[in-house]
Amino acid sequence: VQILTYLDGVVKVEDTELKPRVGFLYQVPTHNISVLINATREGDSGQYMCTVNVVDDATTTGKNVGVINLTVLVPPAIPACQVHGSPTVGANVTLSCSSKKGKPSPTYQWQRTDPTPQVFFPPAQDWARGTLKLTNLSLEMSGLYVCTAENRAGFEKCSVVLEV
Repeated sequence: VQILTYLDGVVKVEDTELKPRVGFLYQVPTHNISVLINATREGDSGQYMCTVNVVDDATTTGKNVGVINLTVLVPPAIPACQVHGSPTVGANVTLSCSSKKGKPSPTYQWQRTDPTPQVFFPPAQDWARGTLKLTNLSLEMSGLYVCTAENRAGFEKCSVVLEV
């Protein structure tokens, strides 16, 4: 789909969802015909092609084409934290953390922050699934557990209080 053209001294923005958000970065004509996209959205991801045609240019077709792939990163949405199982002494529970949005897919990190800090590692913690398995519960395992969902675009947190 063509989104932007410069022809015979006239800039034309085609009627697409990009219309109010796209334009040339510099005043045309110039040697730099970079394009800017304001207020990027995940749907703007894709392949973009720039074609330059110069009048009376003997260059064969295809030499004046530039292609770039755009991936719009999306920070994780605020995750949901849950406790699965019965938090009684000697029992097992699983804490889960899941974010509905995020590109690339977020990784998840659980830690207990209160009353004393504690970090967790595999196999108890699954960074991809967002789960933390706590086995053979004791009273000392009670506290505030915080999950951080993170990717290159940002992070969000949720927490749950575990009362054994």
